[in-house]
Amino acid sequence: MSYKLSLLGCILFTIFYASSYFSSLHDAHAEQSGGSQAFFSVTNDFIEINSTTEGTIQSLHIPKASLLFDLIGHMDQNGNLLSISIQRKPELENLYKELSNGTHDAVFIYPSFTQAAYENGGFYDFYDKNCDSRCLTVPIPTSVDGFQSSSIFGAWTLKLLNYSYVKDQDIDKNPDILKQYKRVIVLHNEYVTKKEFDAITSHPDVVFLYPNALYAEVKADYSSNTITLVHGHGYPDSKIRNGFGWQYDNSKYEYNVDCSNWNFYRSGEYTMLNCYPEFKILHSEQLIRLLQKNDPAGILDDINNWLRYPSDSSTVTELLSDYDVQGKHLPSWVGKSANLVINGEISKSDFAHLIWYLYNQNVLA
Repeated sequence: MSYKLSLLGCILFTIFYASSYFSSLHDAHAEQSGGSQAFFSVTNDFIEINSTTEGTIQSLHIPKASLLFDLIGHMDQNGNLLSISIQRKPELENLYKELSNGTHDAVFIYPSFTQAAYENGGFYDFYDKNCDSRCLTVPIPTSVDGFQSSSIFGAWTLKLLNYSYVKDQDIDKNPDILKQYKRVIVLHNEYVTKKEFDAITSHPDVVFLYPNALYAEVKADYSSNTITLVHGHGYPDSKIRNGFGWQYDNSKYEYNVDCSNWNFYRSGEYTMLNCYPEFKILHSEQLIRLLQKNDPAGILDDINNWLRYPSDSSTVTELLSDYDVQGKHLPSWVGKSANLVINGEISKSDFAHLIWYLYNQNVLA
């Protein structure tokens, strides 16, 4: 499977699926209305990303060798980036099969309403006082022309790994559609209708992979194929933040794009992530693996339990199961690395690689 970005005044992403809603995608380079922007530079060895989210600037330097997919930059004769292709790496097909296990039980929600809100002439032009309230009614997209703000890389990754998907309007028209799936994965679905909000929050197993979801209420008019902002994000009163008054809002993590110390955590009945994983998901195998776990937020608890009871075989088994390996014991010196993970001094991916190395060396038997 292969995806492509092309640059026509903005970077466009095209997915090679005939008659698919995922027909064309573009990155945040096109967002000029005050939302988020992402500018890319692709070399032989690195992907350079300069990300700006509502004034917060972060620069990421990602080695291409660490990516779970091939990202190939295509230049014009002057060295300007024209397009980027994203596709599976042939040597990782076995890994893709592992990462796709159980995906038929889960569905992700593509934030089509959020894509619409961030389009030029949309909500953010109103917020920035570039137009009047006419910009609060925008067309519902008929295809994916996504940005960083509509979690396009997250959608890409999950689609390449064979996850099912629905769009915001699918849920608004038929809220029961989510009941077909054991797990619902919410991306940056910032703008949703009340029907969609209720359908998501009432589902028994929801993973909020991106912060700032369910932030503002819109209403849909399918006769004109538009959405209109109703409540939230400072509208109609500048003091209003979350338009649903949702107590589990985690928008404070929206600006952490680096995700160096990412962590799933429980908030009420929901699983949430403490950063905006738009680029981390491209090279974090462990983050994707945890999406398949019954409790993605339980990994730090399992590490803590093993540190407290290292001789208890059940704590060893539970911890190793987080990494899809089997064994009877862990060397005591692993405790030092485990404490570093707990304290955020090394990444979960580093710790995962240590466990897999020990397993491959038959140290855990």
